Amino acid sequence: MFHLLGSLIMGALVGWIAGRLMDAGGGFLRNIIIGVVGSAVGSTVFGLFGFYAYGWFANLIVDVAGACLFIWVARKLFR
Repeated sequence: MFHLLGSLIMGALVGWIAGRLMDAGGGFLRNIIIGVVGSAVGSTVFGLFGFYAYGWFANLIVDVAGACLFIWVARKLFR
């Protein structure tokens, strides 16, 4: 239960940071979705290059990078 709550809070934080960096607006739910999907994208992409994040701050960086990549790809596909 607490892991799920922590994941949602981390997802919201990651989505908010990525939204600010990429100048994308959105509400709390959108930030959570972008953060969770961005976390998966970031972990996958960095894992393909052999980089694995250990620790809270490293995970935050990888997740934000993945969320920014997700926003960029979504903009290219839907605009």
